[in-house]
Amino acid sequence: MYKTSSKNNELDHLINLLGKVPGLGPRSARRAALQLIKKKDSLMKPLSSALADVAENVHPCATCGNLDIENPCHICESPKRDRSIICVIEDVSDLWALDRAGSYRGLYHVIGGTLSALDGVGPDDLNINTLIERANDSELKEIIIATNATVDGQTTAHYITEQLKSFDLTITRLAHGVPIGGELDYLDDGTLTTALNSRRPF
Repeated sequence: MYKTSSKNNELDHLINLLGKVPGLGPRSARRAALQLIKKKDSLMKPLSSALADVAENVHPCATCGNLDIENPCHICESPKRDRSIICVIEDVSDLWALDRAGSYRGLYHVIGGTLSALDGVGPDDLNINTLIERANDSELKEIIIATNATVDGQTTAHYITEQLKSFDLTITRLAHGVPIGGELDYLDDGTLTTALNSRRPF
């Protein structure tokens, strides 16, 4: 824990909170805090207001797990979406990455992580039961398993596939373009598009 001085409890608190943001270590947190203070009116106050608005108004979609001010979210409610296909991803950041690529126009389902015996994450800790419920939709024809190409991601994909075996659905998996150990949020749009277009039966 970084300490500025005994009289800077508020600043210490800000730096420690910033340091908990993924990608920001203690040094980056200190630099970010200094920039916020230097630009109090143009950056800190608008950021504080935006954080309060998000905390108050943005919630997980009860259907797919996306983050939105609407529930169901704008993707689930959009008449322009292909309702015959659902793409299963680990996190909302993966949803954003795939939607940014612009090559997929179906629905999504965010499971909220991966199965991990090491971390104590089991099926009941993920948003899988809701996916099984959605599999009963008569409009649904295909489910794409788009978990990351990691050991835990592959384990989760296999588990989900087993749970969906009794349904009359085509189960596919992202193919070319996603490297082993790769995470969707770090891939470029072209790679994501190729992976989606080259999906294959699981």
